[in-house]
Amino acid sequence: MREQPIGEAVENDERAEVIAYHTGDTHAAIDTLLEDIRHLRRQLTLAEGAMSRGMTRGWRPSYDRD
Repeated sequence: MREQPIGEAVENDERAEVIAYHTGDTHAAIDTLLEDIRHLRRQLTLAEGAMSRGMTRGWRPSYDRD
């Protein structure tokens, strides 16, 4: 799968690629995506702990969509 710029909509062929990667098993595809979300949330937590408030000018990461 290609990386997509922030804010770009997910295209239908990307969904098809994810499902095809899991040989049509939609539950496995969803499980993998959920694992990715958990991993990225852990990475955000680590990054937040390593950032100084001055470096980010008060910005804090958001763990949920606004």
